[in-house]
Amino acid sequence: MSSNPEQMKIQAKMAKGQDMKDEDKLFRYKGVLYPTIMCPLENLKAMEHLEARHDDVMLVAYPKSGFNWMTAVVRKIMAVSTGGEVRWGHPHIEFFDPEAQQLLSQAPSPRCMGTHMRPENMPPSFAAKKTKMLVVVRNPKDTAVSFYHFCKNIPVLPTPESWDTFYTQYMSGDVPWGSYFDHALAWEKCIDDPNVMIVTYEEMKEDLSKGVQQISQFFGFPLSKEQIQTIAEDSTFSSMKENSQVSHGILASSIFRKGEVGDWKNHFSEAQSRMMDAEFEKRLAGTKLGAKLKYDLYCK
Repeated sequence: MSSNPEQMKIQAKMAKGQDMKDEDKLFRYKGVLYPTIMCPLENLKAMEHLEARHDDVMLVAYPKSGFNWMTAVVRKIMAVSTGGEVRWGHPHIEFFDPEAQQLLSQAPSPRCMGTHMRPENMPPSFAAKKTKMLVVVRNPKDTAVSFYHFCKNIPVLPTPESWDTFYTQYMSGDVPWGSYFDHALAWEKCIDDPNVMIVTYEEMKEDLSKGVQQISQFFGFPLSKEQIQTIAEDSTFSSMKENSQVSHGILASSIFRKGEVGDWKNHFSEAQSRMMDAEFEKRLAGTKLGAKLKYDLYCK
């Protein structure tokens, strides 16, 4: 058993998940499914009154789109730029119970936080305070595969019967945090907001140094070329996976699985692939975010 209080809390939640029936593991709030153990109703209700600050650093991603990876990158940028320490832990605001949210209100600035939520379900104070938000989006096919494996390994979420079952649920939005396409489209509407920066998982994989430089500039954390290079080298998927036992404890292997682009080809049937192509065409093609995702390159 880990002696880290944060890890002990997580272990207790995982144990609770093992004793809970799959049908009780999710509940619907404002039309979206959430994990009962990780973000119970009291968390979501308290969160509506969470007070954002102008200098908060907010990270947003749909589940399994590179959230933990980018959290580590952003925290390293902040630590190097401010000379502070890199604080690990899980910054999802929806995981904070009312008491933790109270403590968050006393935390010194700049606070680093994150969420899997859509803009309309976030505390309204973030828009009011013009808090800067970094949104990470990953291609829908790899996201689906990564999400499927995650649900298979994490006892707080229902275990999918099979890949085919999960695929059907993913396409209908009956998965934690709802539909991938609804999430992407909700953030697409914010693409021209100067306080929102949207990056893709794939572009970060392709050129991490460039990504680190753009993110540090966006949040106003000055870094030298050498610092950017060092952060990029320390933040590759393989180096993060190597240190994941320390940073993420028992969740390490579930969070850092493959980190590949194109793993969907090992799971999707021809029909599933065509169905996803049609959905993308209908929902995201022709949007700025759709173009940014380079769907034909990564999903065909």
